[in-house]
Amino acid sequence: MSDEASPVLQAVGVTKAYGGTHALKGVDFAVSPGQITALIGENGAGKSTLMKILAGVEQPSSGQILLDGEPVSFSGPTEALAHGVAIIHQELNLCPNLSIADNIFLARERTRLATVDYQGQRRTAADLLARLEEDISPDALTGDLRLGQQQLVEIAKALNGDARVLIMDEPTSALSHAEVEVLFRVIRDLAARGVAVIYISHHLDECLELADEAVVLRDGAIVAQAPMNTVDMGWIVSNMVGRNQDDLYADLDAVPGEPLLQIDHLVVADPDSPGRLAVRDVTFDVRAGEVVGIFGLMGAGRTELLETLAGRHRALAGRIVLDGEELSRKDVKQRIASGLILVPEDRQRDGLVPSLTIGRNIGLASVARFIRNGVVQARSQRAEATEIAGQVRLKMSGLDAPIGSLSGGNQQKVVIAKALMTEPRVVVLDEPTRGIDVGAKADIFTLMAQQARQGRAVLFATSEVSEVLHACDRVLVMARGEVVADLDPRASSREQLMALADTGPTPTEEPHV
Repeated sequence: MSDEASPVLQAVGVTKAYGGTHALKGVDFAVSPGQITALIGENGAGKSTLMKILAGVEQPSSGQILLDGEPVSFSGPTEALAHGVAIIHQELNLCPNLSIADNIFLARERTRLATVDYQGQRRTAADLLARLEEDISPDALTGDLRLGQQQLVEIAKALNGDARVLIMDEPTSALSHAEVEVLFRVIRDLAARGVAVIYISHHLDECLELADEAVVLRDGAIVAQAPMNTVDMGWIVSNMVGRNQDDLYADLDAVPGEPLLQIDHLVVADPDSPGRLAVRDVTFDVRAGEVVGIFGLMGAGRTELLETLAGRHRALAGRIVLDGEELSRKDVKQRIASGLILVPEDRQRDGLVPSLTIGRNIGLASVARFIRNGVVQARSQRAEATEIAGQVRLKMSGLDAPIGSLSGGNQQKVVIAKALMTEPRVVVLDEPTRGIDVGAKADIFTLMAQQARQGRAVLFATSEVSEVLHACDRVLVMARGEVVADLDPRASSREQLMALADTGPTPTEEPHV
């Protein structure tokens, strides 16, 4: 791209106020044809607000949006799309009861002879899926897809058209490593064709690899901007959060005690394909006061393992023992009562009830503790919810605020607070930092270390190598359903973990016990 290229889309002096809160403060931001711009910042920094304004979802309180140098005021995302500005939102915006093709063309149906051209739409949808190297039928029901596939459908929606500006808000949060590589090829191809790409991700290594320009937003204002080839991770983190990168991980100074959670020869069928195994003869333990990380790539069996520990799936064989108590035949409620709780991977689908307030979400899993003579002791429950919200450093206007008023990182803290309200002895977390910024990640790692100091056992799964190298006492590497290594992270390397995670047995097609 030429350095002299004129901006295609600009925000000039844009502010956005919600009551007395200023989400954006006089932001000047521009993107040019063929340029990939990484917009970086913590949750609540104003990134999504700025992108919603650029895409016509919201209107600025003051300032201007310029398209090709001319002022524009999009009445909504449909008008913005008609002018070539497309957006992929952080949270999925799909109809689970519709097919992939119907979702891709929703509100943009193609007609032929005054009727919807379903056949043409299916062909285009199939072409888009093939471009993303995803072998799914366009007639498949979107609600039946795994989270990563739904994310690709959202991306296909944005690619359906002649976008001049493509805004991508956390597009890889649910994708596998292979899917990310495909998406990067698509993005680079779009940029080569002159599309301006705005890329938002909490995976900072992705930004360093992909983008041409780095723009850092903090507290509603742009605080730094530079060509990506002139900066490094330390520059990004220090500008994002105002502290050194090395300060993001908590010190693990708890002294592990006796094994608290013991997994013995666990075998689990794939919930989506019962004819194969997701977890194959897994054995390990987690001691009181210990933080154990499970590292593995997409399909390694991490989620199926953790959901089985929590009681969501039944094991085909093996034992789950908590401090001498056999849990294998207990349901989710009974396991919570025994002291084991799961923070699920998908906070929107499995962790939160969007119609409830922050306080009610926090107290949802522990309501039985506050029932006296058939009546919920609301005052006691609220007092404890307030205390735990402080422990997880939840940024909120109050417990009565809607859950939707929180950023993604703070919503994740609500899910963790809900788990802690149950007074667990074992805290299990599946991808606890998915889709949140480095500042919120630091808070969660600190919280995990605190739980270990209090004598709890902490088990978490992640696909981020840096997290298991810095945030746990011991790392288990999973590949294709098996634990292939049990390592000391202080004596391990990124290359070693990646090599181990990419090995493992060929998946078994027939479950056997």
